[in-house]
Amino acid sequence: MPNALVVAEHGTERSEALTELDRALREEGFEVLHATPLDLPLRLRPDLLMVSASLGLHRMALVSQRFLADGAAPTVVAFPEGDLAELEECVRGGFDYVTRPFLPSLLRGRLNSCWERWQLSTTVEEMAELASLREYERELSIAREIQAGFLPESMPSMDGWEIGARFRPARQVGGDFYDIFTIVNGRRLAFVVADVCDKGVGAALFMALIRTLLRHTAEHTGLGQMVSDDLAVAVNNGSSSEVVLPLLSLGAGPLIQAVVGTNQYMARNHLKQGYFATMFFGVLDPQSGDLLYINGGHNPPVVLRADGGQSLLPPTGPAVGILSDSSYTLGHVHLAPGDALFTYTDGVVEARNTDHGLYGMPRLRALLDGPPPHTETLLDSVDGSVRHFAGTAEQSDDITTLALRRTPNPAHLTL
Repeated sequence: MPNALVVAEHGTERSEALTELDRALREEGFEVLHATPLDLPLRLRPDLLMVSASLGLHRMALVSQRFLADGAAPTVVAFPEGDLAELEECVRGGFDYVTRPFLPSLLRGRLNSCWERWQLSTTVEEMAELASLREYERELSIAREIQAGFLPESMPSMDGWEIGARFRPARQVGGDFYDIFTIVNGRRLAFVVADVCDKGVGAALFMALIRTLLRHTAEHTGLGQMVSDDLAVAVNNGSSSEVVLPLLSLGAGPLIQAVVGTNQYMARNHLKQGYFATMFFGVLDPQSGDLLYINGGHNPPVVLRADGGQSLLPPTGPAVGILSDSSYTLGHVHLAPGDALFTYTDGVVEARNTDHGLYGMPRLRALLDGPPPHTETLLDSVDGSVRHFAGTAEQSDDITTLALRRTPNPAHLTL
């Protein structure tokens, strides 16, 4: 049996109108309950909520919202206890209504009409929400396509080197990106792995801006733009000591100009937006295996030695885009035949499983233990390990990896 809740100022002291309404509802097969605005039976799920227009539009709206907020969705109808003028404000507020006399047949027709309009209104709202959701998903899909369009279509081919990358976006648009290209007339290989803070379309827009600034500056810094002799290179050799070398490398100028210039532009022009990026920017001399780099607050890449050893390349400066006067130190590492470099974003080490467990750096380093395999094998191994760990948990962040491996000399190969 359907139930109706009648709400009026004096639920127990029924007026003639309330008595008439109660009788008509019961004759139409409703189980009828009465209540006041201050004593609502909120556990009740009424099929029909009839509210006295004498309460006024504000209190009538509050009464209906109490049931809507509680998960119920009754048809709400106003009724007059006295003069029909009581209904005017409620009708202007969008509520359906019935008028006296409350005869069963008339009430039935009016309630059916109210119910049909309510159903139509609900359907229209649901359709509008669905259309809005589809439009959002379409725009999100376009944003993901644009983001993917900023990634390199193919990896450069260089004798003696294996190069590979993976990009697995989360459902939302994020700020991860990688780039790899040649500079100084093809004599150096530049590569970047970066992560713009936050997610969403805003992060993707700044990803595109930062990637463009870095690449354009690095590619257009001339051969004659060298850095001063007093600037030093910090050599990360896996120990606490540093070896200091003068910077006379062809790749040093483009590297410094790209990172410092991008940092100054972002900090001076977009500080209010609050976006910044962590990044690892390396410039490799393919002939010698020497790598100059700046790690701007990014996850430390892992150097994998041919003999199975490992070392990390920690930050040499802060994230890009926070302070315009940030200083960056150049790091240097040598990759011998058989050595590899693995770079990644925090989507790898911060991946979580269904128990909210963290993948973590120790797990990654254990996976990378031993002589580095071919680049594709290395990247597949990391991606497979992260997927297996996460299981059915939703991917909350982009996962980006990039690896370089110097092919072993024949003398180093074992049969």
